[in-house]
Amino acid sequence: MNPTSATSTIWNHATLFRIATIAIAVAMGLYHIWAIVFGASEALLFRGTHVLFAVTLTMLLYPTFARKEGQAPSLFDYLLLVISIAPVIYLLWNQQYIDERIPFGIDPLSNWDIIMSCLMTLVVLEATRRVIGLPLPLTAVIFLIYGFYLFHKEPTRILEQLYMGTEGIFGIPISVSATYVLIFVLFGSFMERTGTGQLFMDFAMALTGHTAGGPGKVSVVSSSLFGTISGSAVANVMVDGPISIPLMKRSGFPPHFAAGVEATASTGGQIMPPIMGAAAFLLAQNLQVSYGQVVIWAIIPAILYYVACFCAVHFEAKRHGILGVPRSELPNLRIVMRERGHLFIPIIIILVVMYSGFSAPLAALAGTVACFPVAALRKSTRVNCTWENLIEAFYDGAKNALGVAMACACAGVVIGVITQTNLGIVFTQYVTNLSKDTLLLALIFTMAAAIVLGMGMPTTPAYIILTALLIPAVIKLGVIEPAAHMFAFYFAVLSAITPPVALAVFAAAGIAKADLWRSGWAAVKVGAAGFIVPFMFVYEPALLMIHDSWLWIIWRFLLAILGIALLAGGLHGFFLSRASIPQRLLLAGGGLLLVAPFVWTDIAGFAVCGLVLAWQWLERKNVSAAPVKEEWR
Repeated sequence: MNPTSATSTIWNHATLFRIATIAIAVAMGLYHIWAIVFGASEALLFRGTHVLFAVTLTMLLYPTFARKEGQAPSLFDYLLLVISIAPVIYLLWNQQYIDERIPFGIDPLSNWDIIMSCLMTLVVLEATRRVIGLPLPLTAVIFLIYGFYLFHKEPTRILEQLYMGTEGIFGIPISVSATYVLIFVLFGSFMERTGTGQLFMDFAMALTGHTAGGPGKVSVVSSSLFGTISGSAVANVMVDGPISIPLMKRSGFPPHFAAGVEATASTGGQIMPPIMGAAAFLLAQNLQVSYGQVVIWAIIPAILYYVACFCAVHFEAKRHGILGVPRSELPNLRIVMRERGHLFIPIIIILVVMYSGFSAPLAALAGTVACFPVAALRKSTRVNCTWENLIEAFYDGAKNALGVAMACACAGVVIGVITQTNLGIVFTQYVTNLSKDTLLLALIFTMAAAIVLGMGMPTTPAYIILTALLIPAVIKLGVIEPAAHMFAFYFAVLSAITPPVALAVFAAAGIAKADLWRSGWAAVKVGAAGFIVPFMFVYEPALLMIHDSWLWIIWRFLLAILGIALLAGGLHGFFLSRASIPQRLLLAGGGLLLVAPFVWTDIAGFAVCGLVLAWQWLERKNVSAAPVKEEWR
């Protein structure tokens, strides 16, 4: 064969494959836009079509065997694709039969039903493994073994639960992925393609770059802004980190601390309104409230989390004498806003539409549609308004949604088994007995479970499993539903920075060329005060804005900020000046007292705060205020 001819054939195959995947991704985006505008079809049809798109793209873009970028799939990959989509097509083709049949023993499964349900379960497990790795599929396999063990005489009951209806794979998790996640991920990719990422970075640089430890604060601000539209800690690190981490290293922060700051700040994007992460939409669905209500609950805890990060960076910088970037090297805020500030408009549109009473998906669609026209308003961003960029935005959005879609489908396997076996009730009783009706112990168990689950899987499936297993026990002990769900949600998010498996830290450490373990513990230290926030709003729902008095909400919010700042000062050894060991202990203790929702703890916290402030003020009168560098530990 002529070598030139062979090369041409390979090139043509790869090109056709690229065109096909882009066409499928665009069709996926347009289908969901159509569903938002004209109303989604019957539940099983809508969710099944979403899974069909997700499985097809996953099998095409994440092959069985590694291949070079741009190389088309093998014949084996195409054969697997056909086998993978067969059970979804079977389900959609026989929708009327599935809707009309009476389940669980009345109308037995046919042989084809059994074959397709087994195949669908295997496809979901394999597709999830390809996109996000082994931990979640292995968790699902463990639950499946338990389910088949209990129903070994009637194994078809488990298969029926998982496949023949909307209680398993096609249950609420995949509904949330289809209804909310896809369009918000698409919005994020549209924003990124129109240059919003650069706006966030320049805005943060202009705002905080000149202060002590400025590059670290830039990371905190820019990550909170970008994270709220990306919804992924790792994606946030990969976009923000290549700029912020080298800046932090050049200013004097060691590599492991720079990685820790970026990982912690990026992780917080999932809890930062107005968009947050995918699990937040599921939270709204579980509580049967509007997404706007979830945003209101999340505002104060998100601010407290980022206050903790900001204080950590500031106190570390002050303790080690790290200065900011000279103003001459920073973007001018006025120029940034004049040239790129209009790119904030789509986010404002989302908020206006959402709080005008329209649904969150419709609000996200309005913001998405506005992205390119808004970018065309100014010459500085008009260069991004091309057909190629628009198509790539659709492609990026569909590809970025695959992880959540397959995770939700796989989590549906777990939820299906839990529902069929009543494992949730058993687990609730177990946790209640183990904690001996002590709320704090139950919260600690929930925190530990969330961190362990979240270490190996994304936030969404970790939160879904917690919803079924642990949240009922916490509610049974007297915690109001919103606080219980937010508690599990927050710790599922924070698992991304908790060693030994901390995905956001892995990404940041790779960019910083830093040791993984040192980076992981630095991230925990930076976010340590933020780990207290979920306990705060469980014991004081006013921090979720759940209280009759706005004065009380504001008062608790201000006390919480002061408490978080004191705690961060104790952890990082600086407040007005470098803190001694006794002062650090007092700062940390005073911070914990102020975040507790009791009058006597408030009085004690203020007393401790006043003591430390007086102590450090007297020391500053006798010692030069000039910062002294010390070795990083």
